[in-house]
Amino acid sequence: MIFNPEYESMDGNVRKKLQFARLKNLTEKLYEDVPFYRRKMNELGVKPKDIRSLGDIAKLPFTTKDDLRETFPYGLLACARSQIEEVHMSSGTTGVPVVDAYTKRDIEIWSEAMARTLAGAGGTKDDTVQNCYGYGLFTGGLGAHYGAKALGANIIPMSSGNTQRQLMVMQSFGSTILTCTPSYALFMAEEAEEAGIDLKTLPLKKGCFGAEPWSENMRREIEEHYGMNAYDIYGLTEIIGPGVAFECEVKDGLHINEDLFYPEIIDPETGKVLPEGEKGELVFTTLTKEGTPLLRYRTRDVTFLRRDSCSCGRTTVRMNRLFGRTDDMLIIRGVNVFPSQIEQALIEIEGTDPHYLIVVDRGPTHLDEVELQVEVKKEFFSDETRDLEGLRNKIETIMKSKLMIGVKVKLVEPKTIERSMGKSKRVIDKRKI
Repeated sequence: MIFNPEYESMDGNVRKKLQFARLKNLTEKLYEDVPFYRRKMNELGVKPKDIRSLGDIAKLPFTTKDDLRETFPYGLLACARSQIEEVHMSSGTTGVPVVDAYTKRDIEIWSEAMARTLAGAGGTKDDTVQNCYGYGLFTGGLGAHYGAKALGANIIPMSSGNTQRQLMVMQSFGSTILTCTPSYALFMAEEAEEAGIDLKTLPLKKGCFGAEPWSENMRREIEEHYGMNAYDIYGLTEIIGPGVAFECEVKDGLHINEDLFYPEIIDPETGKVLPEGEKGELVFTTLTKEGTPLLRYRTRDVTFLRRDSCSCGRTTVRMNRLFGRTDDMLIIRGVNVFPSQIEQALIEIEGTDPHYLIVVDRGPTHLDEVELQVEVKKEFFSDETRDLEGLRNKIETIMKSKLMIGVKVKLVEPKTIERSMGKSKRVIDKRKI
């Protein structure tokens, strides 16, 4: 189902004209109404009149998370305070939080973006959405809630936690769509198994999962446990929250709502815009945001864009699943390593579960050492005839081949690695402690 064919299936040339008109209006508004952006543009010697095409966006300044923190709380506000209806903040635990302020129109746009997301997974007004994203300042809960409301679906606003109650509600109310982090979906599946609940017998048929990186391996695990289709969604507080991009039922890349959010891929070192198809840092400009619109926000997420046609009928550009983040990147003995690379390398290894922990420390010789803790499936770990040492050696060999560094693998029993109801902690870097 396509929620808004007019924009999601729009002719590419028509969309470019719309994007340019919105970019032009945004640039003029920010220059006039937001001192921060006027100063930034003046420093670069660029004025709104210099933006004569979409390509001219490269002349405009970037915005970073540090900029948002330095202007906390309302330094990037582009409207009167009286027009703000809602405020959300990042869920980060360090530093000054980043703020996203929403006008009535922003909430309407956010609602539609998330309705498109749910529809991309096949959601309709006949669905019952069990929303297990956290409500509050975190954008996940209310973002999914607004989207389900715009879709016309029934909403069960569960928020996160209280897993036994989640399972009871899932059974009692016949939830058909689950929204939460992928790690929490797996955690619920484990709890369901312990309670003797066969999730495959429930009406649940679709899941929209995001807020943390996850792999095809985790997708398969979730789909196997629940007997449903699991879809990747993407968003970030700074831009609007969830609803920036989503997988359709084809599951071949995430469609970006590019009438609302203009994407670029840049070289993270030079800031130069890269040709379509090249991997680099994802950058977004909010084309319609009124409360706290952003120019060329550097997400630090690494991916690439593609414009080949999708059989779903949408004509929007798609982004590949994230390879990692430039600021989550580990530099180990001079080699750049993303945690997601390790997860991807575990995909084809029989006997492992999609739960892992990377511990980085300095060894006795002051060289970096990496320990990779990997959970082994219950049936594999308990079978004494299996060669656990052989499995450990196999993982170490694959990791060295994929990552170009040696990794010490520690096999642990199921449920040994701490679970999270929110974003999972995948890395402990003791070099910083």
